[in-house]
Formats: sequence, structure tokens, C-alpha cells
Amino acid sequence: MAVGSSIEWTEATWNPVAGCTPVSPGCLNCYAARMALRLEQTGGTCGRKYALTAKRSRDGRPVFSGQINLDPSSLELPRSWRRPRLIFVNSMSDLFHTDVPVEYIQRVFEVMEGCQQHEFQVLTKRPERALQLSADLPWPANVWMGTSVENALYVHRVETLKQIPAAIRFLSCEPLLGPMPKLPLELIHWVIVGGESGPGARPMEPRWVEQIRDRCLGFGVPFFFKQWGGVQKSKTGRLLDGRTWDEKPRRSFDSGKELRA
Repeated sequence: MAVGSSIEWTEATWNPVAGCTPVSPGCLNCYAARMALRLEQTGGTCGRKYALTAKRSRDGRPVFSGQINLDPSSLELPRSWRRPRLIFVNSMSDLFHTDVPVEYIQRVFEVMEGCQQHEFQVLTKRPERALQLSADLPWPANVWMGTSVENALYVHRVETLKQIPAAIRFLSCEPLLGPMPKLPLELIHWVIVGGESGPGARPMEPRWVEQIRDRCLGFGVPFFFKQWGGVQKSKTGRLLDGRTWDEKPRRSFDSGKELRA
């Protein structure tokens, strides 16, 4: 179901799909796979939703298994939220996974289009499928489209994202695993950067973060620094050059009167 979120750059999560498949180095220590394993063991409706979506690898790490479970019962939840929210879509999956049917993706977009009181953040590691389907989907101004870019080998995702007709296009450089001093920011409206956290977290160099921050400043792109990460991210914090960086694109409801829940 849709719930409040501790993720710093959003306000709520909505998961009409459960499960994923690892596709690049950023997936190695996926927090969502760890959570899916725990949720499956809770039993009941939630347990069934996440059943078989995650497993343990040979070295004991939680990983997504490739099993995709649709949850049509959650599709209408955003319609019941009258107070404007910034909603991360499928924090526990990828809407553009190849096993999510086109018709189901269209239903998700139909709900987002019908909930103009909210802003929806769709993040994918599969922007090529999003582009392939883009002509068959509505792109209202309240749908933000983003892609994950963890190192220079995956910068090509940015070029694909730029061809998608979303009003706001954003990048999630989390976990940031290498330098990207020439990250292409033309036609990009927001950048999130964060270090990996939790068991097995890989280190992030300060210079990698500074390079992207400085490039965002040069292009006038809002920059959001989520965390330094590490095994205990609460100890490393979120400060960069002595301050927090919580910039976001201007939302359509920022200047409007909020509705009561």
C-alpha cells in the first residue's frame, strides 16, 4: 500500500508492482531486495505480494530473483489521498521491467494522470523500455521520469531519458560508484546523489560528489545530496561542504492551497 517514506527526496511510496531483476552494479546491495525478503516472511496479504521476489545469493546477500508480482489492489490508492504528496512510484520494483505488461503500465499512468493533486516520481534502470512505450503513455506535468546512473558506464541511460517527453526528467546517482565529471545535464531537471548504505556498502569518494554538484551548479540544475552512506549511514550524515543540499524542481502544487486529507 502507499505509505509515508523515510527516503529523503520523497514524501510517500506507492508500489503497484513487487519484484525486480539485477541489471547493473548498483543492484549489488539492493535495499529493496533486503526488504522484500523480510516482507515475504510477514505472511498475509503483504507476504503474498512479495512471495518469491527475493532470495539469498551464494554469498548470503539478498537479491531480487526476477519474479514480478502485480498488485492491482493498490492501483487506486493515490486517488484516496486528497492532500498533495510527492510520491515515489515502485520503490520496491521497476515499473518498466520487461515482465510488467504494457496494459498494466498504462493503468498506472492512468491513475497518475487522474491524480493531479500529487506529483509522481517514476525511477527506472530501464529507460530504453520507457522510451519504447512513451508514445503509448500520457505524460501529464505531474509525472516525473528518472533513471539511475551509478557510474560512467551507464551514462547512456541519460541520453535515452532525454528522449522521453516527461515534464521533469531526473537522475538518481545512488549508489554513486565512480566519477562522472562530464555527466550530461542538458534537458535534465534534477539530480540526486547518494552513497551506498547498509551491509557491504561500497565507499564513495567526496570528489565524485563534488564534481556532480559543481556541474549541477553550472547548468542551473537542482541538486539533492541524500547521504554519504556506509554501513552506519547515520554516522556519516548528509553534509557536503558544511551544508545540506535539498534542492528540488518546483512542483505544480508548491504555490497552491493544499487540500485537506
